Amino acid sequence: MFYSNRISRLFGRFASHQFCTPIQHFINRVYVKIFKIDLEEFAPISSYSSLNALFTRSLQKPRAIDTNPNALIAPTDSLITQMGKTEQKTALQIKGMSYSIEELLGQKLDKDLHYINFYLSPRDYHRFHAPCDMEIQEVRYFGGELLAVNMPSLNKNHDLFVRNERVVVVAKTQNQWLYFVAVGALNVGSIVLHFDSKIHTNAGMQNITYDYRTPVIIRKGEELGMFQMGSTVVLAMEQAEFNIQMGDKVRYAQNIGTYS
Repeated sequence: MFYSNRISRLFGRFASHQFCTPIQHFINRVYVKIFKIDLEEFAPISSYSSLNALFTRSLQKPRAIDTNPNALIAPTDSLITQMGKTEQKTALQIKGMSYSIEELLGQKLDKDLHYINFYLSPRDYHRFHAPCDMEIQEVRYFGGELLAVNMPSLNKNHDLFVRNERVVVVAKTQNQWLYFVAVGALNVGSIVLHFDSKIHTNAGMQNITYDYRTPVIIRKGEELGMFQMGSTVVLAMEQAEFNIQMGDKVRYAQNIGTYS
């Protein structure tokens, strides 16, 4: 087990522990102040019984979803750290740092893909949603490290997304394949997928594939799962046109392009 995984497990235990009410409220207030978290759309700070409950807070005010069947929406509140089209099956984690998209997804491809990286900071809403209607065919879990995925780490660590633990959701949407990759990171206690409770992360180095003979149907905007701390989502598709740019801050449900 990697050192970063042990640290993440210990932090996860601390974050999940429910301290007595005065101490827990103090911990919550300090965290909100340090990371300048806006709780306008969420339950009040006093309602969270643990730091993990605050991390994984759910929206109390629904956001409007674009009903255009060709519209693609942001799956998370996040920063766009890289986007584009792979070249010879190679993608960028950051400028000057390339990696194999086939290794990330765990399969051979017959064409290049459009991709976009969403970085969730510790202050962001940690739940992620379907960017479009999805028929989930398979989920692939890859054990690995839990290195930080912030900008300094992206510039320092080669093949970061491939080295880190990750969950790859393989789905069909309209007439193309879509890959939704939830990448683990330092202090991420786990990655949760709501549609299958059997999937456990930070569980060692084994790789596991979950097949669904009857596809799991998830509608655009529906909650797919959550990170127990900030991390990264990589979205890869055969066809997509984005209307956002690198460095943009996006919010879940925001229109980010089309994918027909």
